[in-house]
Amino acid sequence: MNKIDNFGDKVLVFNKTLSKVTIPLPEGFKIVNPFNGSQKDLVNNVTEVFYKKYYNDKKKRKMILGSSPARKGSAVIGVPFEDATHLQNETGIFIDNFYINKSSSNFLFEVMNNYGGINKFYSDFYMNFVCPLGVAKINNNGKETNINYYENKTLENSLYDFIVNSIKTQVDFGIDNSVCYCIGSGENYKFLKKLNDEYKLFEKIIPLEHPRFIMQYNKNRKDEFIEKYIEALKNN
Repeated sequence: MNKIDNFGDKVLVFNKTLSKVTIPLPEGFKIVNPFNGSQKDLVNNVTEVFYKKYYNDKKKRKMILGSSPARKGSAVIGVPFEDATHLQNETGIFIDNFYINKSSSNFLFEVMNNYGGINKFYSDFYMNFVCPLGVAKINNNGKETNINYYENKTLENSLYDFIVNSIKTQVDFGIDNSVCYCIGSGENYKFLKKLNDEYKLFEKIIPLEHPRFIMQYNKNRKDEFIEKYIEALKNN
């Protein structure tokens, strides 16, 4: 069997393994997995075009990790921090039935443009999540709501081995592990730093405020946070 050394192909193989993941979760929680859901064919098409467009090389990249995909965001479409409009423009594939958190993706696109453009950004960085699959909480009425892996200790413990193995697998893509950027400067950073202290996956973890926090509560300081992102990404 030929060794896969193309960065984009490694991501696509990883996504394929995610399609087969089964994790026993505490009662009242469920995994949201775009790679084996009802839209998996569309997801596979979009992700294949995306990663072959931006990651069709053997270049080392630094890693940027959010917490876990939003239930109606990246956990649906399969490309971290992207939204339907951007993906349609980038892949040429019509996507008409996905809702993605536009405030987060739009902030990051401004960061990308200020960094040097989308091609330059994706050439230098690879984005994913500490927990690469989404999680939903189910209430007594059967209604699903978004939840992060760290919001429930039993849930976190159930996902822990999966999280560790997932990050280790992605580091082996050819990640530059001199630094990892953590999107979410609170609980996500706290968890990732503790995990990194144990497994020594990266030389250092740099926390960055979550785009949703910026756009919902500090929109008047958006330019300040964009500058903070750019400074961190260019100088570490």
